[in-house]
Parts: sequence; C-alpha cells; structure tokens
Amino acid sequence: MATLVVAAVGAAATSPASASPTEQLTARSAARAAAASSDHPELAPLSRPFAMPGFKEQEFNGALFVGKGETRFSVSVDLLTKDGKVINENMVPSIWKIGPIATDGSYYEIELSTDDRVITKERLGGLQATIDHPESWSAADVAAAKAQLPGLQAKYDALQAGKRNVVVKYARVNDSELVGSVTALDDDTSLWLDASAPWLEPSTYAVQGDSSLTGTSAGIRDASRTGHFRVDANTAARTTGSWATLKDMLAGMVGKPAASGQGAAALRYHLDKGQTLTFTARMGETPVAQSTRSQDDTLAFIANARAHVDDSSVHGSGPVARATTFMRDAMALNANYDEKYDRSFVMWGLGGGGDDIFKGWDSGWDGITANSLDPALAIDHIRDFYDQNGGPRYDQLNAGPMHAYLAWRTYTRTGDKSVLELVYPYFTSYIARMPEFDTDRDGLLESPWAGPRQGGRGNHLGLDDSPQYWNFKQIVTNGTDNRDNTDLTDVALNSYYGLFADNLSRMATALGKPDDAAKYAALHDQLKKRMNEHLWNAERGLYLNRYLDGSWEQTNTPTVFYPLFGGLATPERAKVLVDQHLLNPAEYWGQYAVPSVARNDPAFCNSGAKHPGVTGYEYFQKQGEEDACEEWQGAVWPPMNATVYDGLKRYGFDKPAADLATKSTNLWLTTWEYLGWFPEYFDPEPGQVINSAATDTTWRTYSWSNLMPLMGTQELIADEPWGDPNGFRFGTLGLPGTNEVDDVPLHGHRYAVTAGTNTTLLKEDGHLVLQAVGGRVVVRDFVYDGSAATFSVKAEKPTRLSLHPRGGGKPKVVSVPAGTSTLTL
Repeated sequence: MATLVVAAVGAAATSPASASPTEQLTARSAARAAAASSDHPELAPLSRPFAMPGFKEQEFNGALFVGKGETRFSVSVDLLTKDGKVINENMVPSIWKIGPIATDGSYYEIELSTDDRVITKERLGGLQATIDHPESWSAADVAAAKAQLPGLQAKYDALQAGKRNVVVKYARVNDSELVGSVTALDDDTSLWLDASAPWLEPSTYAVQGDSSLTGTSAGIRDASRTGHFRVDANTAARTTGSWATLKDMLAGMVGKPAASGQGAAALRYHLDKGQTLTFTARMGETPVAQSTRSQDDTLAFIANARAHVDDSSVHGSGPVARATTFMRDAMALNANYDEKYDRSFVMWGLGGGGDDIFKGWDSGWDGITANSLDPALAIDHIRDFYDQNGGPRYDQLNAGPMHAYLAWRTYTRTGDKSVLELVYPYFTSYIARMPEFDTDRDGLLESPWAGPRQGGRGNHLGLDDSPQYWNFKQIVTNGTDNRDNTDLTDVALNSYYGLFADNLSRMATALGKPDDAAKYAALHDQLKKRMNEHLWNAERGLYLNRYLDGSWEQTNTPTVFYPLFGGLATPERAKVLVDQHLLNPAEYWGQYAVPSVARNDPAFCNSGAKHPGVTGYEYFQKQGEEDACEEWQGAVWPPMNATVYDGLKRYGFDKPAADLATKSTNLWLTTWEYLGWFPEYFDPEPGQVINSAATDTTWRTYSWSNLMPLMGTQELIADEPWGDPNGFRFGTLGLPGTNEVDDVPLHGHRYAVTAGTNTTLLKEDGHLVLQAVGGRVVVRDFVYDGSAATFSVKAEKPTRLSLHPRGGGKPKVVSVPAGTSTLTL
C-alpha cells in the first residue's frame, strides 16, 4: 500500500513527539499553512527523511521509512491464516475496507482479511440456482454445478470458520516517526509485527527484549550515511524471531525450516476480538532510544489524526461529491515509491502493479486523476515515466496522445512549465512517426495490424478486442515499429491524433515556439477537415470507421464520440451525436452508462440467454466464467467514460456531462460500497451479475477505475485544458442535490466549491471568492488576481453574481441572464 505524497511531507511534520496529539496535529496544520504561502509548494519534491504509511508496492499492511542518503526501512503487520499461510504482500485479495487515508500520508487505515474472496457466497448461490432450475441451463452446466458445489461449499465453510480480520492504522507523528495499531475483529487472531529491508537492500535487524525491533542500514545513494530504526510495541510478544532473509522470515513465521540471522526480525502476537496492539516506529541518524509513549497516548494520537484526515486532504460531500473522499482513499492504494529513481508514481491496476511505472496509456489517465488530488504526485509520476522508459509506448498509438494530454493538463493545473520542457521533445518525435499508419496517404490514419483477434486487435488504442476491429485486413508495409497496416480508417485513432496535434500546438505556444504551434494547429485543422469529409456517416448520424474500399464498419461503439475529445467534430454533428445517440437509452443512456457497444448493436452482449425462474443469478455466457462476453461487447470502461465526458465538456454539453458524471459515480459506488474495491471495468446492466453490484470480477484495485468518481469531482472544479491555461472551470448544471468538494489543489491554492440548485460558492484557501445565487451555473476560464476576475458564465436562469476581493472589502455584484455571458469584474 502507498499513500499520495504532497510537497510539505517533511515540513508539515516537525512537532515534537512529547506534544499532545492535538498539539502535534495543530503544529502540522500550521506548518502546512505556512508552506502554502510560498509559490506552488505542492510541487516541491519529497523531502528526506520521511515516514509514509504504505508506499511500497503491494505492502498494504506496512509503512516505508526513508532517511538521508536513502537509508530505507519498513515495518509491516503480517496476518496468519488458520491453514498456515502468512499474508505479507501481494495482498489485494485480502483487502476488505479502505480508508480513510490522508493524501499527505499523515493517516492511513485499512481492513485486511484471511478470506481472499476467491470463493464467494454469490458464486455458490449461482451453482445452487443452476441445480434448482435445470430447465434453464444446459445439461452440461447442471452436471458441472452438481460436481463443483459440494467441494466449493466445504472450502467456503472452512474458510469462513477460520476467517480472521484486522484493522491496521498508522498515524505519522513527524517526518521520522509514526505510530500504529492493529485491532482484531475476530477471536483467536495471530499476527506478526516485522521490521525488514523494503527492497532486500543490505541492512541488519534484531530483536530487543520481548517488545522491540531494531535495524541499521547504509545509504543506498550515500554509503557514508547510516540510518537507525526502532519499533517498540506496547505489549510483550508471545514469541520473537530474527532470520537471515525476508524469505526465511516468511517461512519461519509459519513454522517452516528457516535460517536465523539479521536480515529481518519480527514479534508474534495473539489477539482476541476487540484487542488492540499498538506500536511506535522511528528512524534516526543515531541509534534510536526506546519509546516511552503509552498505549493510551498512541490510541489518542491515532484517533485525533483520523478525525483530521480531511483537514489536509481532498474530500467531498453530497450525492455525487461524497465519492471524492473515497476516490482519494482508493488512489492512495495505487501510489507507490520508485526505489530506483527515489520518487513517487501511480501503479496501474493488475492488483497493485509492480515497482516499475507502466509505460502505456493507462499511466496517462492515472496522472490526470492524481492531479486533482496531489499535483506533486502527478509531476513525480510524469518524470518517473520518462526516466524509466524513455517515453510513451509506440505500440499503443494512444499512449503518446494521452501522455501529451496529461502533461498539458498538469501545466494548466500547476503552471509548471518544466513539465512541458521535459516531454515536448519526446512528443514531437512520436507524432512525426504516426503518418506511417496512413496506408493510402490521404491524411487519415488506418488501424495498425495486431495479429489474430485473440491477440487484441484494438490494443493500439486500449480497445483490446472491440468488435469494430474484428474484420479489418492486413496490409503489408515497412513501418519503423515492424507492424503492418490495415484497410480500416480508424475514428478513435484519428481522434487521438487530433488531440495530440492540438495539445502540441498549445504546448508550443506556452514554450515560445510559434512556428511549431502553427504547424500543429494546421495538422489539427487538416484532420478536422478530413474526419468530417470521410468518416461522417450522414445516414446514421455517426462518425464511423471506414474501409479503404469505401464501405463502412457498422459497429456502434463509444468511439463515435471520440471526435469531441479530439476537437474534430463540427458543433452541429456533435449535437446530433449527443442528442440522438448518447442520450438515447436504446443505445448508450440508461441507469448505467456508457456501454462499450451500443445496446441496440448486434455486437452487444449483456447476459446472453435469459434463465426463466432464476432471480439474482444471471450469467453472461455460462456459470463460473469471470471474463464473459460483455468485456468488449458492452462493459462500461472508465477511460471510455472519461473520454466521452471530457469531449462533452470541451463542446459545452454541460448538462449531459453532469448526468454522465452522476451515472459514472453511482456505478463506481456500487462496487466501493458493496465490495470495498474498484474494478477494471463494470457491467452495463443493473443487477445482472451474480454479486448484484454491477461489476465484473476482474482486478480489484485497478487505478483507472477512479476516473469514474473523478468526473464528479471535475464537474465541480477542474483545470481548463481547452481554454485559458491561467484559468479554471467550476460549477455544474446537473449534479443532483447539493455537492461540495474541498481542499482541491489548483494553481497553487486550495479550492472549495459548493454547488446546489440555487447557489454556487467558490472559496480559495478558505476565503469566499465568488457567489452565484438564482440558479445553477458553470463558470469557465476563471482568472482571478485577488481583486478582479475575467470569466464566462453559463447560467440556467437569471443569476446574481458577487466577486469578493481577497483582502476583504465590498464585493462586486452583477446580474446575468440565462445563457452564456462573458464578464470582467
């Protein structure tokens, strides 16, 4: 597990351990406020030393300590199962509840279980439903259910009888110290508290007495530095041990043969339901003295830190914005520390990823989500991407455009031009190569050839097996990446190409390269002209893929909306797409939106054959299959929704965008609240999957899943990638009820927005800036210097606006009619 990093992680944690919990938290808040007065403090690099709960891949149960010279230590809580296994890392299946987690790492909480949920009561219920209704299933399905159920039921019963859950909490005292607690939720719970090297780096560990562990490590970057580490528990351990290696420790913890030594050390505890173990972990440049903190003081500090999570972290309330808080906690699970380059990044999905950043387009979306929570993490994420892998993958032709989009949005959110300076040379080289996929040299790109259907023909755009690519044909070429072309002119690919050109034109302007800006703007104009000449199907009112022989690829997927994302659709055609197709329940609208194939398209697959008499257990293909036919024939994919949403906002479709944000958030919440995790993709029909939470059983902590609630957050306030980079956007024309987000980092300030049916409020660093009363509004290109502001406002009805100077004084008041107005106040 890892938490998100903010700039003042060191500066904001300097209060003495002897202070009371309230005094220490107050000191941290004061230090954070002082840091916020400097220019862009949220962009500063992670300071040394730091103590960060989690922050090492897949160690959701631990905390990472890094000192000067890169001395490194970790402390972990290891849960033991009744069948003799130790849960130490790779523990995504064991996560049951997440959060709250502060984005600055000052507080972290997670519930872990010995139940990995491989066998669920829903799975067993599905088997029983098959047996109870043989008339609804094939004879083979019924026979398989009868054969599988007894064994699975026995395993499930044994697992539930032996299930043990614990709640692990960490609170940071200062930059070198944190306190922790482990509370058993079941009787007869066994666990270990261990100290070890986080990446098997040279260091030594030992047991001191019956309740302490110590460690020593030389600096990885500066061997002349020596770090010292100590963990003191408030309770004597039942047994202790020290082992030669981490592997030996994991074996020794469960009684297997293991070599003793100084590679790792641990304390074993046995807790009954409600019992709590507390401990203090500290790091220093000299040997660390034993902690004198009592258990009561530890618990008081943890409780106070938990109560103050929202004081330093993005959070929200209201029907949609409440998911902002959960998104914050979910993203914390996917933040990580790169021990090779000494910085943070976001792990892409697959159950926690690894210790290398993923170089595909996924990481672009991850950075965009991180921007709304912690710009320092987003910038570190970008820099790590280029250090580790030399730029975006070229086998995914949307990787370059998405990472350009990330870089541009990071600039529009932070004003950090160094990000553009870093990435620009990579992107100009990337986009110069893309015309090799223009098979017929007409200015539009064709899909690259990706082999047989089973290999993922749409992988070049993250559309791995989308049916729109099932029938294209290979055309042999000599491309620089050794791929052949095809005969399919690709709407999605050309939309990304247009997005790429547009972003590079804007970057070039910001970097003072007018010739480049004109060149990429001309490319964007050319693509817009050719897209509308060649890929608009007037009969169907859709942008569709087209074969080189002039025939149309008829599959209706959300890529028909991608020209809005790329800025290539004409306003008139954009309106047709939204009014006649996106908002049509027979195609894309409905309770859960948007499916990856239109609901009325022949390629759409939801639950296959219905099963009369069976309630609550409908399967897509056949019982027991996880990745069934809906994956690319109807599943709701977060990046698709985010692409459609951003396109809607780009073209000013604010009410449909708000409705999509609401639908996306509600769908995400069905998994977060029901299951406690966030999957790679979602089912398109409510209640049809066996867990009744409208989620596929694929990866449980997939980072881009958080794009779903991000839409609700950005509906309330976001940078403005299509407008003035010095401005931003806030307000909504459609989120239900009253929603509020707070502590959102943007342009070096922390903003709060409250938006209801009658009133919208914008606060900057706690001070009221703008109030709109009368109806809902969306404000764009809001540029505010503390006394005056320029912006445009779209109001659903006549509305009264008041702008409040930063230093106080009489507000400036104006009334605007329904519609769009451009103002200077």
